[in-house]
Amino acid sequence: MKKPASAVCSVLALTSICLLPLFSQQQTTPATSAPEYGSNASKGVPAEDTPAQREELGRLKAKAEEINAADRAAHNEAVTPSYNFHYGKANPFVPGNITVQGEGFIQPGAFPSAQYCGTCHQDAYSQWRQALHSNSFRTPFYRTSVNLLIRDQTRGIAFARFCDSCHNPIAVLSGGLTEDSKVNRSQMDSDGLTCMTCHSVVSLDSTNGNASVEMGIPSVIVDEKGNRIPGEVPFAEILRHPERHSKAVMHDFLHKPEFCAACHKANLPATLNDYKFIRAFTAYDEWQQSKFSQRNPLTFYTGDFTTCQGCHMKRNPVTLTEYGAKNGTFASHRWLAGNTAVPFYYGFDDQLKKTIEFLRSGNYLNVDIFALKKQGEDQLIAPLGRASYTLAPNDAMEAYVVIQNKNIGHSLIPEVRDLYEAWTKFTVKDASGNEIYHSGFLKPDGMLDPRAHSFTNRPVTDEGDFVDSHKVWTIHSVAYDNSVQAGRSVLVRYQFRLPADIRGPVTLTAKVNYRHLRQSYLNNIFGTDHPAYPVVELSSRTRVLQIGENRPEAPDPADNPDWMRWNNLGIALLDQFQYAEAVEAFTEVIKLRNDYADAYTNVALTEIVWEKYDSARMAIRKALMLNPNSARALYYDGLLQRRAGNTEQEIADFKKVVEMFPQSRDARRELGITYYQQQDEHDAMEQFEALQQIDPDDLTAHYNLSILYRRMGMTKQAADQQAMFIDKKVDPGAPTYSLNYLRSHPEISTESIPWHMHSDILNEAKGLDHGN
Repeated sequence: MKKPASAVCSVLALTSICLLPLFSQQQTTPATSAPEYGSNASKGVPAEDTPAQREELGRLKAKAEEINAADRAAHNEAVTPSYNFHYGKANPFVPGNITVQGEGFIQPGAFPSAQYCGTCHQDAYSQWRQALHSNSFRTPFYRTSVNLLIRDQTRGIAFARFCDSCHNPIAVLSGGLTEDSKVNRSQMDSDGLTCMTCHSVVSLDSTNGNASVEMGIPSVIVDEKGNRIPGEVPFAEILRHPERHSKAVMHDFLHKPEFCAACHKANLPATLNDYKFIRAFTAYDEWQQSKFSQRNPLTFYTGDFTTCQGCHMKRNPVTLTEYGAKNGTFASHRWLAGNTAVPFYYGFDDQLKKTIEFLRSGNYLNVDIFALKKQGEDQLIAPLGRASYTLAPNDAMEAYVVIQNKNIGHSLIPEVRDLYEAWTKFTVKDASGNEIYHSGFLKPDGMLDPRAHSFTNRPVTDEGDFVDSHKVWTIHSVAYDNSVQAGRSVLVRYQFRLPADIRGPVTLTAKVNYRHLRQSYLNNIFGTDHPAYPVVELSSRTRVLQIGENRPEAPDPADNPDWMRWNNLGIALLDQFQYAEAVEAFTEVIKLRNDYADAYTNVALTEIVWEKYDSARMAIRKALMLNPNSARALYYDGLLQRRAGNTEQEIADFKKVVEMFPQSRDARRELGITYYQQQDEHDAMEQFEALQQIDPDDLTAHYNLSILYRRMGMTKQAADQQAMFIDKKVDPGAPTYSLNYLRSHPEISTESIPWHMHSDILNEAKGLDHGN
């Protein structure tokens, strides 16, 4: 049973309205039927206007501009006097980065309604109505958190502009986020990110996130000269000139990840937390560093170019009238991703079903029960399925579970990791189905086993307390972050003992489960009396072990090839600082694929961080013999050439990588450092400036540009870079806050250690667990 409406209202009552689950019954298609194209426009042929039609359009444009200007002036006259300009009159929307063309606030009525757009775009409208964008503000999951910020005694509603710049931008731009607001927010609060918020953006400020966009005057059509006509216009004008409609609402950047970066990248600025810059999440940067961007030469694997839109806005056959369709298909406006909570709460069954299907599709993760190891023996039984071995009752075993983030263009989990919950469930069962070992279970109250391996993080305050209700303005440190970056792998170790009386086969199952949202956060919203929210199995693997002899078996169709299994183990060991073991794993890859240049590069990069430079050089030479144009090998060769003092070759290596991958932040950074060390200040400055275009938050760029600009006499630019470096560098005291939290939570402190064991075997000498 869903939480009673009155209880939900009590949580959300602070803001102007209380939106209840009855909105799940909201009409998902506009009531009006779609008008028809003119004969030429339906064929994609631009209509040629008569003088009278041009004159009529001119009158329409003049009238629309007159009404818009008058309405905006009247709106500003009503709103401005009582508006809280907390950050000064020049910064009405701070701490968000959003801006709008023109003077002052923009009236909500300037934005054509979603129902208006839905007249011709019924498929898009029906999908949007159930999608996260249309529910970006009104949900209790968001409102609970933002209301805590509004109620905060040292902050208030002005600070909520930080959140609402992405979740409710019309409310921000209209001046609705202030005490005693004069703005009627009922429509914008229920519609969240409506059609004309995205389709009114005219430029991207940067990839800094926090709504780094400029909003234009909302227009659905331009005149013959390309000038925007404000507001809604008769459908006949759009249908006569769909090409002009497209020019008004479609921009090339809408198809690019940089557009998504506006809100799917965020930081916590000092204007919000009265502390300093703290990175919140970087889904865009993670994509940029993944194989799918084809901008980063250092990925462990390669793949086809894919954008955010390519995954989350796939084209599907249309089911309703949709004038935006091409060849019977239309880009999905469901934006399928990981949020199962909103469709579950509102009863959007279609959205929930498609979201779960999306999460289970695409071969996003690979779960590999890769190896066994008997306690007291050094030999690794690997890879399972290919190795022969024997098991006996009472054997104490270690199981190596390798989880690969194979085809996600960002981390597992991205964005608000303190709210999402993904974890590994590992079970060992006997022939009768009785559990021998279980990690990652849900308790009867819905809480996750605290010793489970979870792909989350733990943000903490300056008192070392967990930020439990997403009060992001209180975050000062992160106790640990167990997310798995795109293309990388994690090794989860489990230890268990086979029963002395066991007979028959033993079944090992490893799953990655996912829940939106964390149980304790759901309890914060609804209390403990709420339905169980969906748990989705993202990926799993089962292996059956025989007591006695085990022979090689045929691989499962979902299994990676053996060389990749070893490679993923090596990647995981490298990230856990197990350098010797990582080199051994990558060497196994070489045995299976001795023509695979990246296997040698993987050995080299491991030995570079291990500071075994001579053997690293041998591996890189082999990689470059196999593939002389490997940008990845050239990059690591550049690092080794620097170590050897071969500056000319070092520069040549990095320059070649930059030529091949102009948006490689790593290559730009290292080439800039090399030029700086050689006192080539102009070339160094060029590289660091290019690096800032790729990553505006790069500390190396800030630091070096502050010095270089000062040498060039550019004192203001130098001061700006110095200030950004000081603001963005990690607070040296922050680890103390994390340690305070971990000391107080020994049940999960092991998760902060890269190499750890999940075990139920007691240490006989001390009576304590080996791990967790």
